[in-house]
Amino acid sequence: MVSTLPRSDDSEQTNRSRSFAMDDRAIEGLPIRLVIALVVGVASLALMLNMLGTIGEVGDTEVTVEIPNEDHQIIDPGHHGEIDLDVIDENGNEVHDATVIVTAGSAQLDGVVDGSTERNSNTASVGFEGEPDLRSDQDIGTLGIEIVPPSDSNYIDEQPNPEIRVAETS
Repeated sequence: MVSTLPRSDDSEQTNRSRSFAMDDRAIEGLPIRLVIALVVGVASLALMLNMLGTIGEVGDTEVTVEIPNEDHQIIDPGHHGEIDLDVIDENGNEVHDATVIVTAGSAQLDGVVDGSTERNSNTASVGFEGEPDLRSDQDIGTLGIEIVPPSDSNYIDEQPNPEIRVAETS
């Protein structure tokens, strides 16, 4: 059976005289120009979304801690007492209502130790009761510090914070 419909390679008809229903050059029911526009549009959208994914959130401010007392930057194993940690943002401004969590790094610590800053202060006190310790083959270890920023703020804690060193100092 031979088709009586004109094909796209017929030289008798020009593209201008061909009707939309008779155009068989693309996906069934769609003209080739529309298919090309869809492909270019989808590719452009994918490229733009990929670029947007690499941009950090606008307005987020990194927080970190400072250890104001230099004697508390290195502590003895079995340290008893409190260490004050000041929570600040990347510009040096005080951060209130944050929680500071001290965890075991390469030094040993029974559980976690935490402290919170108050509404009118950026200093968190964390208390140790002899927990920091070193393994028998260690001379020095570290305790990690994490910050939980206030939930109603644009503060984030994604960068590494200073560590408390545990070493025999006497």
